[in-house]
Amino acid sequence: MNPWLLTYDGFDPAQEGLREALTTLGNGYFATRGAACEARADGVCYPGTYLAGCYDRLTSHVAGRPVDNEDLVNAPNWLPLTFRAGGGEWFSPGGGARILTWHRRLDMLRGTLSWVVRVRDRAGRTTCLEQRRLVSMDDPHLAALHVTVTPEDWSGPLEVRSALDGRVVNAGVARYRDLDGRHLVPVAAHASGGVAEVLVRTAASRVEIALAARTTMAGARPRPRAGRGLAGCDLAVEVRAGEAVHVEKVVAVHTSRDRAISSAAEAARAAVVWAAGFEELLARHTRAWERIWTRAHVASEDAEVQQILNLYAFHLLQTASPHVTDLDVGLPARGLHGEAYRGHVFWDELFVFPYLAPRFPEITEALLRYRWRRLPEARRAARAAGFAGAMFPWQSGSDGREETPALHFNPRSGRWLPDNSHLQRHVGLAVAYNVWRHYLATKDAALLAGFGGELLLEVARFFASLASFEGGRYSIRGVMGPDEYHDGRPGGAAPGLDDNAYTNVMTAWLMRRVLEASDLVGTVGPGGLTAQEAERFADMAARMRVCFHDGVISQFEGYGELAELDWERYRRTYGDIRRLDRILEAEGDTPNRYKASKQADVLMLFHLLGQDGLAEILTGLGYDWDAGAAERTVDYYLARTCHGSTLSAIVHAEVLARIRPGASEPFLVEALGSDVRDVQGGTTAEGIHLGAMAGVLSLFEPADPAG
Repeated sequence: MNPWLLTYDGFDPAQEGLREALTTLGNGYFATRGAACEARADGVCYPGTYLAGCYDRLTSHVAGRPVDNEDLVNAPNWLPLTFRAGGGEWFSPGGGARILTWHRRLDMLRGTLSWVVRVRDRAGRTTCLEQRRLVSMDDPHLAALHVTVTPEDWSGPLEVRSALDGRVVNAGVARYRDLDGRHLVPVAAHASGGVAEVLVRTAASRVEIALAARTTMAGARPRPRAGRGLAGCDLAVEVRAGEAVHVEKVVAVHTSRDRAISSAAEAARAAVVWAAGFEELLARHTRAWERIWTRAHVASEDAEVQQILNLYAFHLLQTASPHVTDLDVGLPARGLHGEAYRGHVFWDELFVFPYLAPRFPEITEALLRYRWRRLPEARRAARAAGFAGAMFPWQSGSDGREETPALHFNPRSGRWLPDNSHLQRHVGLAVAYNVWRHYLATKDAALLAGFGGELLLEVARFFASLASFEGGRYSIRGVMGPDEYHDGRPGGAAPGLDDNAYTNVMTAWLMRRVLEASDLVGTVGPGGLTAQEAERFADMAARMRVCFHDGVISQFEGYGELAELDWERYRRTYGDIRRLDRILEAEGDTPNRYKASKQADVLMLFHLLGQDGLAEILTGLGYDWDAGAAERTVDYYLARTCHGSTLSAIVHAEVLARIRPGASEPFLVEALGSDVRDVQGGTTAEGIHLGAMAGVLSLFEPADPAG
């Protein structure tokens, strides 16, 4: 096998969503799912194009109440290009033509997607289409198609229809389809000659998105077509059996958020008029990918593993490409590959930085600046909640406000339920950890003296104000840990947990790092910390509370008092119990009652700090801790985690590789298959899992823990 090629044969409706996600092409500015250019959104195929940082907010009515959601917008579809023979039916995958060959190939080395499709229409005419597609890594505003159409056994009129479609909606995730997804408002559509233009505006954020396309076919005169939100052209020529016809479509995309433009529409029009032809665009695009791969490659001796590593690096760098250094964008957890999680930014940089920072520090710095630019909003959120410093949101979008929905839907029970995951305050700890990871990779002291130090300090101030001093220790109350299945004590009056071990230990780690940064550069951030803050931080670094039971770290206070789950019964009854929370809720129960976790929580400490780093912090806090306690803790939670997140296998594979190597392999295998085999049963079709992809890459070239 060629580890640089991912190929799919045959049109399989059940697999089309997954294949579209895994054959997405992007360049950091925008990305387009690997849907056929003849396809429409029909429940099987889902063409989707997503612009980095382009969000819109709409209000829907859920369970009798208004709910605001901000979504990464599905932008106008630039792909549409189809044909018909002899005045027959326009070809689409779900139409009346019989598909004889359907071969799709992603070339990760060159960054192209190619197709070979042979179809026979109702009149018995057989046509072969060969397509090449690129989303330019050289010029982030350009994309292009080259299609060769060969009539195999017929002669007569061939018509080709090319279009830009601005009438699309956000409908790529089934459980969101009852919510309002009409984010695009048509503004203008125009076609003249072979050039078509569409201009739309997002409904609430009022971002203008302009697309322009130039479509050519030798010997054909274009017939322009335009309507509300749609523009394109038809081209027709007489063909003979066996003689190929070549069609080229070059597309430009601009938005009103771009720099150095007069208007998005003018910029798109000029870009497409002056753009080179497909072959020259391809040559420049290929050279850009060559430059990236010299820095990005991770090697394995196994060809199948190498293919997965190439695929995961490819998709990571299509979202977090060198072009993001000139943009104000975060890292969506599901990439620019679909609409799951509404395109929001969580804590996935935590798993991405170990791979990216040593190779592309300019990209990790840009991602940190996304957080830094949202410090004012994080400060306001902290003040509104009665705290100091900066309180970063669990889900972030355009401006850094909390985007976590108030309700989430359980498809098993059909009920909308309160979503308390905004209580995951540890996202701020992830921001701080990423600053430190970037510093370790670059040794850039100016980062700590500048905006990176400001991030460290403001997060530390928040956790210092969040903690309360009780009984000789500092406690943090009313939060959720990374586990996510536990959002409160059984029967508790209010959501939130006390003294989550991950949150408390990482707070102690943070206080140490801020003090260390102060020693290194003198003044952390623009203002630096006061003597009073330094004293408070040092005291917290030595006196944070960590709870224990049965000789292991307690995930949170009271964890040891929870009931044991009958794991065997649930596996026997349900088989796949990754989403145990949904199963329990549908039964009228809750995971809050059980020692059962969605994903690594306590074990995240081993993953981030290493066994020695964790031991240093715990002993520094005055707790008895040794290798035996570490192994007991790992084994304890290993037996009580159902791995409902793709990140869980990453953490377990890495931690067990160091503590108990013989137990690591099943998790490594699962991590490798997380997206390429869609181990979670359908979620990859809604968007890849960027954190898991980057985590896999780091497993093969592990970074030193930042403890």
